[in-house]
Amino acid sequence: MVNKKIPQHVAIIMDGNGRWAKFRGKPRWFGHRAGAKNLETIIKAALKNNIKILSVFAFGIENWQRPKKEVSYLMKLFLISLQKYITFLQNNDIKLQIVGDINSLSKKHIDLIKAVEQETINNKSLCLNVAISYSGRWDILNAAKNILTDISSNKLNFTQLNEKTFADYLQLGFYPDIDLFIRTGAEKRLSNFFLWQLAYSELYFIDQFWPDFNEHSLEQALQFYASRIRRFGRIDDQI
Repeated sequence: MVNKKIPQHVAIIMDGNGRWAKFRGKPRWFGHRAGAKNLETIIKAALKNNIKILSVFAFGIENWQRPKKEVSYLMKLFLISLQKYITFLQNNDIKLQIVGDINSLSKKHIDLIKAVEQETINNKSLCLNVAISYSGRWDILNAAKNILTDISSNKLNFTQLNEKTFADYLQLGFYPDIDLFIRTGAEKRLSNFFLWQLAYSELYFIDQFWPDFNEHSLEQALQFYASRIRRFGRIDDQI
């Protein structure tokens, strides 16, 4: 793909796994397994297209409300996938960060997350952020609580508080805002995903279910991004 205008930070809601399976007469877990496998394909495509930061929504806080059997399978799938991905991450120089309320996960999950994050901490080709037990509102509220704690303990002066300072307390603190947001599966909403970081993102919705979203699909999204004029409140003559 020839495209000089590449987004630095891409975020994806990987939606439609269950419906993809249903249309094939398969159980929902079949779709979730296919979706987990497809993530590797898109990571490789991101590397090929020189994307530096990829953030994906794997499991939202609201998803804990799903049937217990499905939640149990998703947690097991996450554990298995993370164990399998260690070699892949290292071989491709990918830094992994899990964002979200990981304290809601089991000790086994937390220990493995910390181990993989530490093992990949110095990798530089791609920063992969996987949102687990995450919500945008929770992120903003959690940041506000931590800011208040630091102000009360004199670690932060109230006069220092601005948009940049606040953003540093978010789960993706110190990462640039999201340039391109992609949602598969035909739904057209943000679903409580990185609400602060999406303030000026280009939004790309596609009917294709996540297991079918491939390298060509990503490149079409990148072409859409390249066609956009990002003004950030200015007019065309100023850009």
